Amino acid sequence: MRGPGQGHVRETNAAEEAGVVICGAGVAGLAAACALGRQGVDVLLLEKQRKQPPVAKGEVLQPGSLDLLHRWGVLPALEARRAVRLERLVARRADGSELLTMDFGALDGERPWMLSLDYATILECLEESLGAVVRRRRGVLVNDLVRDGGGRVVGLRVTEGGKEREIRAGVVLAADGRSSRLRRLSGMTADPVAYDHRLLSFELEGKPPVDDEVSAYVTDRGLVMVYPLPDERIRVYVQVAADELRKADQARLQQWCDELLADVPALAPLATALKGGLDSRQLLPVFQFRAPSLVRPGIALIGEAAHGVHPLAAQGMNTAIADAAAFASRLAAVDLTDPAAADAALRAYEGERLGSVKAIHTMSHNAARMMTSTSRGGRMLGRRLLTGTSRSPRLRHLTTYNMSGLGMRPLTALDRLVQLGLLPERRARPVGGAG
Repeated sequence: MRGPGQGHVRETNAAEEAGVVICGAGVAGLAAACALGRQGVDVLLLEKQRKQPPVAKGEVLQPGSLDLLHRWGVLPALEARRAVRLERLVARRADGSELLTMDFGALDGERPWMLSLDYATILECLEESLGAVVRRRRGVLVNDLVRDGGGRVVGLRVTEGGKEREIRAGVVLAADGRSSRLRRLSGMTADPVAYDHRLLSFELEGKPPVDDEVSAYVTDRGLVMVYPLPDERIRVYVQVAADELRKADQARLQQWCDELLADVPALAPLATALKGGLDSRQLLPVFQFRAPSLVRPGIALIGEAAHGVHPLAAQGMNTAIADAAAFASRLAAVDLTDPAAADAALRAYEGERLGSVKAIHTMSHNAARMMTSTSRGGRMLGRRLLTGTSRSPRLRHLTTYNMSGLGMRPLTALDRLVQLGLLPERRARPVGGAG
């Protein structure tokens, strides 16, 4: 018996039931529903938004995510939407010259590349691949958790169609984002910390200076990222201070754009598009956090309900997809009507993911510090670390592997000294591995 609902809604006065109730239909929730549904688990997916709002986020899928999406049958749909294949992640100077190239073709994965698509398109493809055993509904607001006499979470109280009712679950999965209501209701914590800058996002027409990579320009003014989107569009992120363009009129915006182009000569091919696209900009806050625990009896956190990283390394959405795979694998053979067995599976999920999430969080934060510092000392240190990594084939390969989502082998203190040029490089290991 896989779960209490077994794929149908009881037409009685009793509460609706499901094996797993997932709250949140972003990438984390949809990926978990997709993975669980393919294993035959009875899933009910709930989302409070009736329609997905447009947002510039989660557009680059790493090789490790592509392997999982292939396994779940989602990858063909993504490729059919004209996804752009990106071969490299390259840190560049403001003039466009290379500081560090992470070439995914050097890895042993089956799909040594990234794909870029609109976030909404990724959600659509995941939803199309959910399968018949997954029920999903929008416009459902979670009011509270339902607990049994021992305090275990056994369901939700929701408002749907203007009516309050109860939904019972073998397990509740919170995929409701950074400000997760379910995380708070369950007693789990996370303290999002804002970076001292924001990212100004543009969507432009045309092709970027290099059209098969994510280009991360490390400049005196901070980070500028550029990569192609489907249908000859370009995503540009520009680091700005929190109040840099507050109340800026059109003249100030044009002046700001001229200053950006002067500071980052590599953007010259985009000058006309940038000036024409100023009114379409989005200002995005940037946070980092990770919850110290991922589960309580009957409930688990996934994706941005559990962790958040700087978007520079494109790890947020990809870590959420890996969360979904780990969660589904732990629940695959579990009788969800047995609370003890379900909670043991949740603890195993937490044990598997906490260390991985910590390593990814540390890597992403270190990368952000290297590439976003605007102080003279911070810029010098960041560029020294980048060039030190580039000089070492072993460290370059290891860094590429860590960025790929195929696994994580954090750099050691000795590796940092090699990056800084304070220790000679150790004898290289075989290139076929992770470093």
